[in-house]
Amino acid sequence: MAGWQKTEGRSEMHEVRNQKTDMKKHKTESRERKSRHGAKAAAQQRAVGAVKRPPFGRMKKILGLLQEGRYPNCTTIAAALEISIKTAARDVDFMRDTLEMPIEYDDKRHGFHLTRPVEALPVVPVTAKELFSVCVAHKAIEHYRGTPLEQPLELAFRKLAGQLDDEERFTLQSLEEVLSFRPFAPEDADLKLFELVTRAVTERHAMRFQYRKPGEKRAEARQVHPYHLFEFGHRWYLLAHDLRRGDIRTFVLNRMREAAVVEERFTVPKGFDPRKHFAKSLGVMSGKGDYQVVIEMDAWLTDILRGRRWHPSQEVAELPGGGSQLRMRLSGLEEIEQYVLSWGTHATVLGPEELRKRVFKTTEELWQRYGGPAVLHGE
Repeated sequence: MAGWQKTEGRSEMHEVRNQKTDMKKHKTESRERKSRHGAKAAAQQRAVGAVKRPPFGRMKKILGLLQEGRYPNCTTIAAALEISIKTAARDVDFMRDTLEMPIEYDDKRHGFHLTRPVEALPVVPVTAKELFSVCVAHKAIEHYRGTPLEQPLELAFRKLAGQLDDEERFTLQSLEEVLSFRPFAPEDADLKLFELVTRAVTERHAMRFQYRKPGEKRAEARQVHPYHLFEFGHRWYLLAHDLRRGDIRTFVLNRMREAAVVEERFTVPKGFDPRKHFAKSLGVMSGKGDYQVVIEMDAWLTDILRGRRWHPSQEVAELPGGGSQLRMRLSGLEEIEQYVLSWGTHATVLGPEELRKRVFKTTEELWQRYGGPAVLHGE
């Protein structure tokens, strides 16, 4: 009986010691959890009010910590860069996995280190010329204001600019302040129509709409297979196969009414290329003819137009006195006629004869409209 009591007493003492040990372990684990939570919360708190750094700017700083042999981990990186621990982990993963940098984790030092020397991030440096190109691209978005393309283009630019470091971003901002685009008479965009046409083109669905030609009062029903959507002179056009006419026609989006996508599907003919379609066009009007256009320009107009590329076939020959002669082969005369008339007395059409007659007819009508013989006789 006495032996049993001693054994029971030792058992109770052992149980008490186990309870004390468990309590100490629990307190230690609790302190460690609080410490980890506190460090994480502090890092996240610092990240809340921190200035957002572009990804490559952060990675350059992380590389600096690695080059100094500090064995940084995600917590110390987050504290040093004032970012969240998750962001720090993503940056390190990107540097190691995507950029293939020699980064490994040391269990004894509890941090990352480089397994071999690295001088810089393995990315292509951005030159001043490339920054200027990025700036021009951003300014060109002005041409797409009010269309569904504006938002994705703006987001793409911001994503690209986000990869720049602080110095490059400052240079880009300086360029933005001294460069601008002024679109001349941009066309009001019908967003719903633009999205409708875009969907029909990409999904290869036929369309129907009412279309009014310039100068005509009544619209006409059209059913087409839309091949290609393009912009020219700040105006949007649709290149499509007109089913009734059996030919490819160019339609101005702003002249379409009651547009709808139909269930009929189609396939774009093999070999179709919009660049080939407009190969002999001065702008968006393609004809069936073959004209060798020759225009003589005086010294003033030559200086105004020097260096401009009107057409792939153009040839410019300098003439005595500072003038020049422009030659190009076109399939239609409508658009070049408008340019010649806009140049006034500074340009003279030498050929073809059909273009000379068209310009003469228009100038004769203007002569009659603005006074004609009455002006000469002082009436």
